[in-house]
Amino acid sequence: MRVVKLIGKAIKDSAQVLKEGGIVCFPTDTIYGLLALASDREAVERLYSFRRPSGRPFLLLIPDAGWLDLLGLRYGWVHKELVRSFNITFIFYKKNRVPFYLTQGRKSLAVRIPPLDTHVAELLYHLGEPVVAPSANPEGQKPATTIKEAQSYFGNLVDLYVDGGKKEGKPSTIVRALGAYGLRLIREGNVPFGEVLKLRNKVLHKKSMVLLAKEIVRLLR
Repeated sequence: MRVVKLIGKAIKDSAQVLKEGGIVCFPTDTIYGLLALASDREAVERLYSFRRPSGRPFLLLIPDAGWLDLLGLRYGWVHKELVRSFNITFIFYKKNRVPFYLTQGRKSLAVRIPPLDTHVAELLYHLGEPVVAPSANPEGQKPATTIKEAQSYFGNLVDLYVDGGKKEGKPSTIVRALGAYGLRLIREGNVPFGEVLKLRNKVLHKKSMVLLAKEIVRLLR
């Protein structure tokens, strides 16, 4: 177990530990999270063993919206626009090729893109692939707001702790994607659901105006 400050080589060190199959406690775009490479089955299953014995699927932090296709998720074009616009968690129904250890047999998977100006987004850039990222607390307990709290929870079970100071942000808003552009609120958190609906409706209106204009042009030919 190592503890490092979020300065200097901390992000590159974190990426190296993750690539070697380790688990890292890291300040995400919302609160402290426990990270493991999503492609590393052994690391993910080890994280399940002490972080979430119930087996509920972990959230994935993804580098960009292209991973919606790479992960085989079902989404509408409106959903993709919203994923790019908000650092909130979206739950998408999956296709068969998503590995079982990521979904735990569920029909869906939760993903989020961190804002580009965050340290965790920089970490994802170095990795070039998603990480699983449950909050840094045992199941049913409050999320750690400091590295000392996280250490008291997990001790040597975590390979690297990255100290980014006190993190008391709200957990992310969680929304389930339905159909071509439907949304269902699961949990309101860091972003009001009303803002998400407002942008969704604005995007749909803009698209309908474009389609209407094209139809008018076609009829006038």
